[in-house]
Amino acid sequence: MFHLLQTDLNSAASSSYLPVGLQIFIAVGLIVFLTVVTHLLGPKRKTSDKLQNFASGIESHGDARQPMAIKYFLTAILFVLFDVEVIFFYPYAVNFKGLGWDGFWAVLMFVGFFLCGFIYILKKGALKWED
Repeated sequence: MFHLLQTDLNSAASSSYLPVGLQIFIAVGLIVFLTVVTHLLGPKRKTSDKLQNFASGIESHGDARQPMAIKYFLTAILFVLFDVEVIFFYPYAVNFKGLGWDGFWAVLMFVGFFLCGFIYILKKGALKWED
């Protein structure tokens, strides 16, 4: 530790960036080289079939701008919201002994807020699909 504090930082700092710079230079060079080689060696047959948009093999029909029910989006947003809230339980589960009773009461309060939000969503009818 003391040896690191006594060394001259100006000479050590510039030489420590050399491997990183060399790796970035080689990576960018390889990307450019492979892009140019595949462009030069690859076949160039532009037919009307290749220039059409890919549609999973199903002929497209109708208008894609039809209105959709908001229930799909609401369900997706609620899923993400509650999924992210569940992720917050992981740090508590890993360190529940170290957090002690204070951590337990904090997680209990978090679950209470979580349940209040879920009850609010149920009362508002956000999960009812009958229309």
